[in-house]
Amino acid sequence: MDRFDKCPETALDWHRAGKGAVLATVIETWGSAPRRVGSQLAISGEGEIEGSVSGGCVEGAVVVEAMDALADGKPRELEFGVSDQDAFAVGLACGGTIRVLVEPVGAVLPEDILDQLVKYRAARQPVAYVVDLDAGSRSLTLDGQDHAFRMDRSGFVPDSRTFVAIHNPPLRLIVVGAVHIAQALVPMARIAGYDPTLIDPREAFGSDSRFPGETILHDWPDEAIAQLGLDARTALVLLTHDPKLDDPALEQALRANCFYIGALGSTRTHAKRVERLTAGGFSEAEIGQIHGPIGLDIGASGPAEIAVSILAEMTRVLRKGA
Repeated sequence: MDRFDKCPETALDWHRAGKGAVLATVIETWGSAPRRVGSQLAISGEGEIEGSVSGGCVEGAVVVEAMDALADGKPRELEFGVSDQDAFAVGLACGGTIRVLVEPVGAVLPEDILDQLVKYRAARQPVAYVVDLDAGSRSLTLDGQDHAFRMDRSGFVPDSRTFVAIHNPPLRLIVVGAVHIAQALVPMARIAGYDPTLIDPREAFGSDSRFPGETILHDWPDEAIAQLGLDARTALVLLTHDPKLDDPALEQALRANCFYIGALGSTRTHAKRVERLTAGGFSEAEIGQIHGPIGLDIGASGPAEIAVSILAEMTRVLRKGA
């Protein structure tokens, strides 16, 4: 998904409130379609909407079809061509074509499956909604280790009419050390779709004036990380290069399942870090998860460019696994 929308949750609430609800999902695109495959729009029987399938180009037509689907209890597969003029209106250079699957909740999309999907999303459990458009079957799968999950890529199983909608938890970034690099990295990461949290027991560093509007925890890193938890959609970035702050966080992260661990410091600093962790009983494979010195080697100079290199490395690891 583009961002962690609330379409399934909203549709379930509307359905249980007796309003009726439909979920519309982009299942295929050609050309410069306004929204990516997997994007959703929830529609209530009272005409309320949440989300988007086209950035505004065809929502009105989808709502009309959704009302018809609620009335007859049948799904719809819709195809729309987005004209160049409409595409320009939503910020695109040219038009495209989208296919949208419309599913009334209850009659087509079983309430129990939607309920389970919502619960998995709340628990930050990667889950896929699978629908065989020919057979009409619908199910969920929790195999979150394959390529489609890592790439956040919904789509059809090759040579089939089986559509798989990936529902990954939102990406999180946990930054230990409210330093100048963090001041650049946090807003960049937010733009890239991460939900960032700063950890720094030094209140003069992690202040609202330096990081307006951000979530800041003034606990010791190990305590804060234990509170937040780490999972396969979390990146941990250590920016203090102070063992008293970095090492407790590292010790938790190396035996967790976060997709990225990066630690600031020179090659020499990282060698000392490796020595300490080895002495602490961590294996070579565990320590090898750390990206240190942190970031892609782009010749970065200054906090903002270092932040760019860190975000670039996080993206490479997330999408390519290395």
